[in-house]
Amino acid sequence: MTPDFLFCMTKGDVVFDIETYPNVFTLFAVHAGTGREWYFELSPWRNDVDALIQFMEVMHVQQCRMVGFNNLGFDYPVLHYIYQVRDVTAHQIYQKAMAIIKAPDNARFAHMVWESDRVVPQIDLFKIHHFDNMARKTSLKVLAFNMRSENIEDLPFDVGVELTADQVPTLKHYNRNDVKETLTFYRESLDQIRFREELTAKYGRDFMNHNDTKIGKDYFIMRLEENRPGSCYQRVDGRRHMVQTVRERIRLADVIIPYIQFNDPEFTRILHWFKEQTITETKGVFTGISCSVKGFQFVFGTGGIHGSVESQIIEADDDNMILDLDVASYYPNIAIANGFHPDHLGQDFCEIYKDVYQQRRGYAKGTAENAMLKLALNGVYGDSNNKYSPFFDPQYTMAITVNGQLLLCMLAEALMQTDTVQMIQINTDGLTIRCPRALMPWVNQVKAWWEQVTSLELESAEYSRMFIRDVNNYIAQYTDGNLKRKGAYAHCRKRELGWHQNHSALVVPMAAEAALVRGEDIAEFIATHADPMDFMLRTKVPRSSTLEWGGDRVQNIVRYYISNTGKPLEKVMPPAGPAGAFKRRSGISDYFYQKTLAEVGDAWDERIHTKNKSTYSERRTGINTGWLVTICNDIRGGLDVSDLNHDWYVAEAEKLALTLKR
Repeated sequence: MTPDFLFCMTKGDVVFDIETYPNVFTLFAVHAGTGREWYFELSPWRNDVDALIQFMEVMHVQQCRMVGFNNLGFDYPVLHYIYQVRDVTAHQIYQKAMAIIKAPDNARFAHMVWESDRVVPQIDLFKIHHFDNMARKTSLKVLAFNMRSENIEDLPFDVGVELTADQVPTLKHYNRNDVKETLTFYRESLDQIRFREELTAKYGRDFMNHNDTKIGKDYFIMRLEENRPGSCYQRVDGRRHMVQTVRERIRLADVIIPYIQFNDPEFTRILHWFKEQTITETKGVFTGISCSVKGFQFVFGTGGIHGSVESQIIEADDDNMILDLDVASYYPNIAIANGFHPDHLGQDFCEIYKDVYQQRRGYAKGTAENAMLKLALNGVYGDSNNKYSPFFDPQYTMAITVNGQLLLCMLAEALMQTDTVQMIQINTDGLTIRCPRALMPWVNQVKAWWEQVTSLELESAEYSRMFIRDVNNYIAQYTDGNLKRKGAYAHCRKRELGWHQNHSALVVPMAAEAALVRGEDIAEFIATHADPMDFMLRTKVPRSSTLEWGGDRVQNIVRYYISNTGKPLEKVMPPAGPAGAFKRRSGISDYFYQKTLAEVGDAWDERIHTKNKSTYSERRTGINTGWLVTICNDIRGGLDVSDLNHDWYVAEAEKLALTLKR
C-alpha cells in the first residue's frame, strides 16, 4: 500500500522531533504550511522504518526543509543513521543517540552530517538563536514557558528505560507536544529565517543555520578571502589551517593611542598604570582597577568600563537636564578610526568593518537586520580574543578595550570640569550626566572637541527621569514619555527580554514601574492586574536532580505561582560525595586525601574529614523558601489564579521601587 504522504506532501517547511528509548523510536512531524501531521514508530509493536525512509525521499523530491530544535546536533544525525542503515532496530537507534549525547566536546563533530550529505536540508532554531552558546543555553521547555504555552511537558519516562505497549501512546503525545512547541517557536523565528534566506541567495553561501554573530564573522571571512586569498585560511599539505596572530606577551603602552592624556591625577594614575602593564593573558587581568573622581567611581575591566550612582531617582527640571551620550558602534568604530586590525588581516579588515557598519546604518533601529548586524560587528571584535578564530590577535582586543575605556574617561573629565555637571552613569560605550540647561552650548562644544579628536560620533538622548538601582538595572524615561528598561526592570517580552532570559513574574517590574513612573499604588496594581500569565514563575533542574512539591516528585521544569493554599517547592540534589561517606575537610590536597583514605577506608579520620563527622546525603534547597506555590504546567482547561498570594509580588515590587531615594 502506498503511504498517503506520497500524495499530500507539498513544498515547504516540515517541523519534526524524535524520541529514543532502548526499545522504542518515534518521530512526529507537521507541515508548517498545511498543518498536515505524520507519525512514525519503531518498536516491538510497529515498524515504520520503510515508510520513514520514503517520507525523507519524498521531502527531498518536493524540496522541503526539515525544521527542528538542536536537530543538527542530535535529531538529524540519528535520522540520517536510520536512512543509511535501513534494517535497523530501536536499540541500535538508541545506542546511536547515546553515543551523540555522551560524546565529549572534541568528538561531537564525528556525528555531524555535513550539508552536502543531508537527504533533506535542515533548519536548526537552536543554532539560529545561538542557544549553543553556554551563556544563552535554553531548552525547548524554557521556551514553552517564555512563549506562554498552554502545556509545559517534560519527558514522561526516565532516559534508558524500556517502555511497555501502554506507555507508547504517552510518548507519542509528548513527541507531538514538542513538535507543537517547535512549530510555535518557528513562527516566532520567521523574520530571522527570511533574513538568512536573503543572505544565502545574495552571496551564494548557506547562512541558514548561522547565529547573528556567526553571519557577521563568516561575511567578514568571505570578504577578506576575496580581497586577499589566504588571509584567514591557508592550505598546508592539503589541509586547511587557520591564520592567526599569536602573542606571548602584550605591552599595553604599544597599543594606547598617543593623544590620550588627562589633567585629573586619578585618571592620570590609571593611564600610567595601563602603560606600565605587560600582560600574557587577557581574561580578568584588570580586576579591581578603579578610581574616584569628584565622588564618582570609575571601574575598569577587560570588557569595558562601568560606574553608576546607586539606589537613586534622578530628575530633570526647568534648570537641569539629563543627557545620555553614546558612541555609535563604539568598538567597531575605534578600529575603523584608528586603523586597528588583527595583524595578519591588514587594512582590508578596517575597510570591510566600515562597509558592514554602513550597511547597518541603512536599517532602522529596532529592525531584525539592524540588530543582527550590530551583533555581527561586535562579534568580530569578541572573536579577536578567541583562539579558535581566524580573527585571533589579543593585542587587537586590548587596543580596542583599553582605548575604549580611556577615551570615555577623556569625555567624562572634560564634562566634569564644572561642579554643576553630575556624572550619573558610565558603561562600555557611553555615559549619562545631569547638567544645567544653560551649559548646553558648552556641552556641545565638548562633544564637538571629543568627536574631532577621536574621529568618533556621539549620539545623544535626553531623559526626564532615571530610576536607578545600579549600572545594569534601571528605568530611563525619555522626554517624550517613552521608557528604556534594563535588567530587573525589563518586562517587554519580545523587545527587552531575550528568549534565553527568565520571563518569570513580570508583574513585579510592571508594578514597580507603575509606582515609580506613574505614582500608582503597588498593592492595588497587583490586585487589579488582569493577565494571570504575568504572575507565573518557572524553575528548572538538571536531570541529576529532582523537584518535589509538598514532598511529591514533579517534572523537572515547572510553571507555578505564589499561592495561599499551595505547597512548598523544593529542589533535591544528589549528595556531593558518596552517600553516607564522611565529608572531606577543606584545604587538603587530593593526593593527601586519597593516600589517607586508602589507609582508613570507610572510617572517620580527623586528618581528612570534618570535625563534626558529617556525612554526604542528598541536598535540599527551597524554591521561594517560606512561601507556598501552586503548579500549573497544563492550563488548557483555563487558568484560575484566585488563590494568588499578592503579598509576595508586592514585596518583590517594593524591593525595586521603594529602595530608590531622591
